[in-house]
Amino acid sequence: MTLRNGLGSLLRPEDSVLVLIDHQPYQLANLNSHEPQMVINNTAGLAKAARAFGVPTILTTVVADRGGLLFPQITDVFPGQEVIDRTLINTWEDPKVVDAVKATGRKQLVIAGLWTEVCVAMPTIQALGEGWDVTVVTDASGGTSVEAHEVAIQRMIGAGANMMTWVAVAAEWQRDWARIDTAGKLTEVFTQHAGGSGIAYLWEQQLLNTPVPNSGR
Repeated sequence: MTLRNGLGSLLRPEDSVLVLIDHQPYQLANLNSHEPQMVINNTAGLAKAARAFGVPTILTTVVADRGGLLFPQITDVFPGQEVIDRTLINTWEDPKVVDAVKATGRKQLVIAGLWTEVCVAMPTIQALGEGWDVTVVTDASGGTSVEAHEVAIQRMIGAGANMMTWVAVAAEWQRDWARIDTAGKLTEVFTQHAGGSGIAYLWEQQLLNTPVPNSGR
């Protein structure tokens, strides 16, 4: 297996395309590898980061009339965008999704979805076999059990996939805080979705804007 290392292996927003798969009520109802609200939060943060960096994002569901609509925390980030609904469990067997990805011209495929062991693993393994550079966002995904999630991750690593968390993906897209056209947008996303890190930033801003008490001297 070719090792993934070197500067060229890092994610670049101009080469990335994000696919969010089956973040739906049915899948969430049996999500047991993570706290459900955390996955919703992380996926929304990932979606907003993709928007901030201009990363094309493909939204897809499976049999939405029975499994439920994509979480509004995601669709609200991309108002008016079509959500591709499938019958195929494996997203990468659906020509409409694959054609949408290929139309972007991007080569770095970033995937997150529910469940990890099914709807993430299948397209990841197939796309890797077709020569795609695939990154799975593990904390914007989740499985029916901790074991199911972790075994799926091991399986995908064995197939050559790259594993990252959503904050790591966003930071890799940013790469340099001197990139001011996206730095402010990313900071806002972190403030909303990065938990303690976002709160710490707000506290820092409060302290920087708090006058130093007059010592009376």
